[in-house]
Amino acid sequence: MTTTGAVLAGSRSRAAGGLLPQLLLSLACAGYTAGAVLGWGSGEVAAFMGDFGLSAAAAAAAVSMLLYARRCGPGHRAAWVLFAVSSLMAALGNAVWGWYEVVLGRPVPQTSAADFCFLLFAPPAVIGLLVLAKRPVTKAGWICLGLDTWLIGGSLLTLSWSLALARAATYDGPSTAKVALSLAYPLLDIVLVSMVLALHFRRSAANRAAVNTALAALALTVLCDALFTSPLLREHYHSGQILDAGWFAGSMLMAYAPWVGRHELPLLRPSVTTRRVTGSLAALTPYLAAAVCTLGILYDVITGEKCDKVVLLTGSTVVLALVVRQAIMLLDNIALTQELAQKENHFRSLVQGSSDVIMIAAPTGVLRYVSPASAGVYGRDPEEMVGTELSAHIHPDDLGRVVHEVRRFLAAPPGEESATRIECRIRSGHRGGPHGGEDGWLNVESSVTRYQGGLIFNSRDVTERVRLQAQLQHNASHDPLTDLPNRSLFLDRVGKALAGRRPGDERAAVLYVDLDGFKGVNDSIGHQAGDHLLTQAARRLQGALRAGDTAARLGGDEFAVLVCGADEEQAAEIAERLRAALCEPYRVDGGEVRVGASIGIAFGEPGGSAGELMRDADLAMYRAKQAGKGRVEVYAPQLRAAAVRRTEMATRLHQALDDGEFTLLHQPVVELSCGRIAGVEAQARWRSSQGILFTPAEFLQAAEDTDRTAELGRWQLEQAVAQAALRYGAGHRVPVTVKLSALRLLHRDLPPGTVEGLLERYGLPPGALVVELTGGAPGVALDELERRLRQLRRTGVRIALGGFGTGHAALGALRTLPVDAVKLDRVFVEGMADSSRLRTITRGLLRMATDLGVRTVADGVDRPEQVHALREMGCGQGQGMAFSGLLDEHRLRGSLTRGGYPLPGDPDRHGGPDGARPVPQETAREQVSRRAVQLPSCRSHSETRVPPA
Repeated sequence: MTTTGAVLAGSRSRAAGGLLPQLLLSLACAGYTAGAVLGWGSGEVAAFMGDFGLSAAAAAAAVSMLLYARRCGPGHRAAWVLFAVSSLMAALGNAVWGWYEVVLGRPVPQTSAADFCFLLFAPPAVIGLLVLAKRPVTKAGWICLGLDTWLIGGSLLTLSWSLALARAATYDGPSTAKVALSLAYPLLDIVLVSMVLALHFRRSAANRAAVNTALAALALTVLCDALFTSPLLREHYHSGQILDAGWFAGSMLMAYAPWVGRHELPLLRPSVTTRRVTGSLAALTPYLAAAVCTLGILYDVITGEKCDKVVLLTGSTVVLALVVRQAIMLLDNIALTQELAQKENHFRSLVQGSSDVIMIAAPTGVLRYVSPASAGVYGRDPEEMVGTELSAHIHPDDLGRVVHEVRRFLAAPPGEESATRIECRIRSGHRGGPHGGEDGWLNVESSVTRYQGGLIFNSRDVTERVRLQAQLQHNASHDPLTDLPNRSLFLDRVGKALAGRRPGDERAAVLYVDLDGFKGVNDSIGHQAGDHLLTQAARRLQGALRAGDTAARLGGDEFAVLVCGADEEQAAEIAERLRAALCEPYRVDGGEVRVGASIGIAFGEPGGSAGELMRDADLAMYRAKQAGKGRVEVYAPQLRAAAVRRTEMATRLHQALDDGEFTLLHQPVVELSCGRIAGVEAQARWRSSQGILFTPAEFLQAAEDTDRTAELGRWQLEQAVAQAALRYGAGHRVPVTVKLSALRLLHRDLPPGTVEGLLERYGLPPGALVVELTGGAPGVALDELERRLRQLRRTGVRIALGGFGTGHAALGALRTLPVDAVKLDRVFVEGMADSSRLRTITRGLLRMATDLGVRTVADGVDRPEQVHALREMGCGQGQGMAFSGLLDEHRLRGSLTRGGYPLPGDPDRHGGPDGARPVPQETAREQVSRRAVQLPSCRSHSETRVPPA
């Protein structure tokens, strides 16, 4: 692998105001220079422009820097305020000078206030330069800064004294004040120039363009001051000359300096060459200054000229300062060398003792250094790896990605991205064991940084983390019990299978599988045995499928299979093979267990969704459950329409109770021996807002699918008790029968004491309530049910067992539960007239109940011959259309007032108590609505329940 070079971004800056401010500045300076060269046309104008013009320029500079100081950060605000004070001193000095020349019209005195203002120009500027400069961090640094300043200043003083200052000291006469004033200007300028040169290479990087402009302005001002100090120029100087143009340009540059870099973009990366040149000049400046001073003295000696005492004294101090500075630098270098050696040893110990592998790669991709940790991590000798290509150690499948990331990282500006992370596989010398697999590759995460055009890789072994992540991803998409894909992964694969289909291609099919009888396994031999059975079922599913098909566990005892590339016949064949495999006996806890399988098949269409296909397969499986279980059904559009109708019914039922659409009707229970009304049975009916009367066969199935089931049961019980109490108060003392399932009786929504509380609230005697226990009780503990029924009987409530004779559960309940009556199921009543065998069974059931001392009631007595037969067999009571249908409260009280119904064979057998045959209260609409819409029940993760037909 060959790494690309870094893209070094140059500085991208722009001026604050663009070309317009620079153009205006140039025009102003050029105009003033032209006026000075031409003499301004007259002496008065020249004097005014040479005095008040310079004062205005310096004042503008002071105002500009004060405005900028209010906006800039607190770190550099003081420096610009000091520069403003320096310019303000220059403005005052020029204003005083103009007061004498222009206003008073007389020469400026040799010692005036203007001189003191000009003398105060340099100190604030010097202090401002110190504020802008990088401050030394040690005492030695401060001492070196002072020595460097003196080296530069002393050299300049030596040269200037030899060239001009010595003559200037004697030119003005023997007066000490005049000599001091004459020398003050150049000496302060020398100090300012020394500071400019000494601090030029130490200035802060912030707002570099503004600082450079300010230094240029100060340098130009000092140059003009030096020229003014010359006796020849000073003797013939008058305001408005070309020398004033230099001072004017310096003031204008100072006014422009704060704003030149206001919008300067930050430097992305300083030039390496610029840094090296700057560092070299900064280091050589003091020595060059000392060399200039020494050469000047040697020149005077060689030429035979007499050396001035000031020159000798200054030169000696410069040489002494150079020696002291060199000694300080030598001691500092010794300390730095020792510190560097300690740090190098420290970092070498860290690198060699680190558990991470550190590698340095050259720009060509060749490894220059590999830390000793590679022997323990990679199982490779670091000396053997040095000099080899890094690409030779990276897995071929990861090499392209690594090269792309390295090139992208090197092309990015270092200021924006200092490091990157790369994860790849590195060749390992380990074979097996904890450090690597048999394939000999380790998963490595590396932090990559730049280093001298190349790269540093700080790598660590993350193989265990990668394995753990892969395991977590697998667990998130697979069932923990069977290790089959879970619902989310299965839906994803179904969606991809549907997305890849085109019209005319073989359709993808989904097989929805549900185990029949699985809940019984859980209830009988425990959930652990059920889990073992599910594991075996999953293995059978996978064994019966073709290569490329996908089996998944959706939850509980529900599975799904995705079959691709199969027509309807092949899909049905696969489903039958799965059903046969799942129906084979299972070995669980040392015994054999059998369960069945109901399978629904649905075929996907191009453009269809995975959710719709799963829903269709679920409906087909539900249809297989309804048809008798252990079957395979193919989805048909009618199933979806039926599901929609059931959903609509459930939605309407949800609001029926709140809207008062339910009513309670009663059917009389008649003594078969005399026709007397012995009781009534309460049944709920739902009359919708559209006027449709729904029977229990219709709305109870919908109620199983809603959360209003418990509310409907409580409403029916409370209404039956309340209406029976009113009838008792009116003198109609017949018991009322309310149907309750065993699950509802033990449900938390009907806690113990609820029934007793209702009886007490409405004042109904407990003996006037009969609780009919309907259906079997799968999953209900018989001992708990027995305790609840005995508790009710102790309060006086009578217990009836419904559905007597159907199934072994009813007979077993008769053996253990405390019941007062049994209700013969209507299947025996309807068929005994046509079957002698059924009559024999019915007679035996009735005799069994009579022997146990339990009252018997026949359900579904609709024809006269059934009345005769049941009476001959010894059945005590009956209810059905042979006597009366469902009655509302008004008609029920009329029947109770009459007391009973004529029996077949009586004189008025063809008429009712009022002279006409009782008309069944179940209307034609109610009879038609017996074609119940089949609604799906809410299935849990256990066995799928099928509502009664």
